[in-house]
Amino acid sequence: MTVAAILKHKGHDVATVSPKALVPEIVKTLAQWRIGAVLVKDAASQLLGIVSERDVVRVLAREGAATLEMTAAQLMTTGLHTVTPATTVPQAMAMMSESRVRHLPVLDGGDLVGMISIGDVVRSRLEQQEQEVDSLKAYVAGSV
Repeated sequence: MTVAAILKHKGHDVATVSPKALVPEIVKTLAQWRIGAVLVKDAASQLLGIVSERDVVRVLAREGAATLEMTAAQLMTTGLHTVTPATTVPQAMAMMSESRVRHLPVLDGGDLVGMISIGDVVRSRLEQQEQEVDSLKAYVAGSV
C-alpha cells in the first residue's frame, strides 16, 4: 500500500496558516480541523514549515503567556520530512519512527497534495493486516 492509497481514502485537504498567524489562530485551526499539526505557507503558497500541538506546548512551558503573541514563523519546524504519493506505508512508517515525527506532508512534483499522520499510517497497516488475515482464513477454509 502507498501514501496515495491513504490520501484516496482520507482526502487531500490540508490545513495551513500564514507565517504571521498568532498562536491563538493556530490553536483555533488545530481545534477546528481536529488535527495535531498545521502547515505554514507563505502568500505564494510556498511550504515553509509545520507547527504541531507539541511545538505550542513546549514553547508555552518555556515562555508562558508570551507564547500567545508569537507567530507561526517563530514556532514552526522548518526541516520538513516529506513523502510522495508513491512512498509505501512501511517506508513512511520507518521515516516517522526514525525522524520522530508524527506528520508528513505529501509532495508530488514539488506540489503539496496532502498530509498524513501517524494515525493514518497505523490505520492503513491495521486494515492491510486484517485483509491478509481474512485471505488466509478463506484459503484455509477452502483447502479443508
